[in-house]
Parts: sequence; C-alpha cells; structure tokens
Amino acid sequence: MVEPVFLITGASRGIGAATAALAAEAGYRLVLTARDVAALAEYAPSLGTPDRVWVAPCDVRDWAQVKALVERVEGEWGRLDVAFANAGVSVDTSFATERGSSPDQWGDMVLTNVAGPAFTARAALPALTRSGGHLVLTGSAAGRGVRPGNLYSATKWAVTGLAQNIRAECVGTGVRVTLLQPGLTDTGGIPDDRRDDPKLAPEDVARAVLYAVGQPPTVDVNEIVVRPVGQER
Repeated sequence: MVEPVFLITGASRGIGAATAALAAEAGYRLVLTARDVAALAEYAPSLGTPDRVWVAPCDVRDWAQVKALVERVEGEWGRLDVAFANAGVSVDTSFATERGSSPDQWGDMVLTNVAGPAFTARAALPALTRSGGHLVLTGSAAGRGVRPGNLYSATKWAVTGLAQNIRAECVGTGVRVTLLQPGLTDTGGIPDDRRDDPKLAPEDVARAVLYAVGQPPTVDVNEIVVRPVGQER
C-alpha cells in the first residue's frame, strides 16, 4: 500500500505543527514548510525518520517557490494527497487612525494570507486531481463578520471566497476542498487586549483538519467553523 503524503505550509508552530503531529500519527508521510525552517528542523525528527518526514523552506508569497515545492513532492514521493494551505500572518491595523501597524507593513500580510493559499492551490491541484486528494485552507472566524479597521479579517474574507471558488472549479475532479475557520487560537501571537478571552489550543483545530481529511472519498466537508466555548463572534 502506498502511504499518503500530507503537505503543510506554515508548519513551524501553532495549527500547522499540531496538525503535523496528528497527521504523522494517522500514518501520513509529511512535507513541512515555512519561511524559516529552524523550528521545523528541531521538531520534525520527533515525527518520523527522513524517509517519512522532510522539511523544506518555502515562501508562499513566491509562486515559483510554491510550484517548485509541489513538483519536488511528486518527483520524490510520487504523489500528493493532502495540501494544507495554512501559512498566515496577522498585524493590527486601523484605516481611520494611527493605531496599529504602519501601512507599509500591510502588504506582507495580504500577500501571505491571500496570494499564499491561491498559489498553493494552483500548484497543488494538478497533483491532488491525480490522487483524488484534498485541499484544506485556513480561514478564520474573523472572516465571517465585520471587525472595525481589521485588514486581517478582510484577508480571511478573501480566503472564504477563494475556497468556495476553488471547490466550484473542482467539481467533477474528485478533489475535496475544506475551508477551516477557527476562532481565537493560542498560537503564541494573541494581542494583549484578548489574552484573557476564551481560546482554542492548536490541537483543537488540528483535530478538525484530520476529521475533514479522514472522511470517505465521497464526502466533502466544505466548511468547518470551530470556536472556543464562550467566544462571542
């Protein structure tokens, strides 16, 4: 039996790292990527030997890097079964005041959160079509409602539309597409004003990912919203 391959972007910490651990337990071979692979190199050996887990630097803002990564996966392991477009960043913003990050810092977030999953999908879908695989995109509960002055929320609204458009184009291909929309998650970057709010652990969100990809091939879990008990929106 050929063991399936699970690719995770933004795998160095948080939801990506937690998903990697559960995917390894489920029997997947892993491809773990991030811009800076130092953290990946530290924990990857705990998930398996190099013939089952490999680490690769990849900047999801760069189409050429993402394309080359997926080509390498198929070239070395012959298939790709799950692509988890998880890489993302957040900065505090305001459109009407001086609060938050300077606008010259916004571009990195928009490119990472919007172009990143789009590039990942475009690179991975041919391989996923060949394997009858699964594309998972990390959105956010913040992408389901209005958050005053919040550009991060707007980027996650974009991911919602991206996932829906991709799923529509993939009808008839056998590829499944899941949009994951977690609420506040303790990934190490919670703003000070929300530090005492109810929050999820990364493992809580990772279980939702494994639930979606673990369904029979005839079942397409299109969207999962998971919030901590007590989160208002």
